[in-house]
Amino acid sequence: MSKIRVLLVDDQEIIRQGLKTILRFAEQIEVVGEARDGEEAVALTHELKPDVVLMDLKMPRMGGIPATRRITQEAPGTHVVILTTYDTDDLIFDGIKAGARGYLLKDASAEALVEAILGVTRGESLVAPRVAGKVLNEFQRLTELAETAPYARSAADDDLVLEPLTSREGDVLRLLVEGLSNRQIGERLFLSEGTVKNYVSNIIAKLQANDRTHAVVTALRRGLVDLQ
Repeated sequence: MSKIRVLLVDDQEIIRQGLKTILRFAEQIEVVGEARDGEEAVALTHELKPDVVLMDLKMPRMGGIPATRRITQEAPGTHVVILTTYDTDDLIFDGIKAGARGYLLKDASAEALVEAILGVTRGESLVAPRVAGKVLNEFQRLTELAETAPYARSAADDDLVLEPLTSREGDVLRLLVEGLSNRQIGERLFLSEGTVKNYVSNIIAKLQANDRTHAVVTALRRGLVDLQ
């Protein structure tokens, strides 16, 4: 089985060296390159075609948010995991909107870092516990907004005609809202991980979303599911 190819992006060399040391002990992972800013990250992504990019946020020339947006648009086969010291709301949501599949803080354990890399290659989205709470709070806010002001949606949202979900796709979507991974959804619904992945792909397509996080936000905005 081929190793997961990782590109490290951070303007501090000591951070990059520390990450390389941690990942050297993960047999499934290979660090294939390093970038000091977002511009280098975009260029090296095209050159090296990594499976995963570990992306810092605050960097010279081009920061992590625009670099993430460029990479997810130009290299859709590459997954971006943001790794930063910042957990402010605006950066979290900007990172998710840019297409990041994970959002970790730099105080994460080595095990959490490795699992995030492995997880995004399995189609999962992983965020730090402190960050997850803020994301769920935002989902809750959107749900309450939809309930109290159901017409306070954008014209673009109203113009979208969504293909109805099947009953099983609805089951999977509700578990996505709970933040479960494909593996956990499979265990809950007695499905294989591959089958769950296919359902998630169908849900994303039907909701005209960019990724699973966007699909959850769309479902909450349209009242297709509720946070329990």
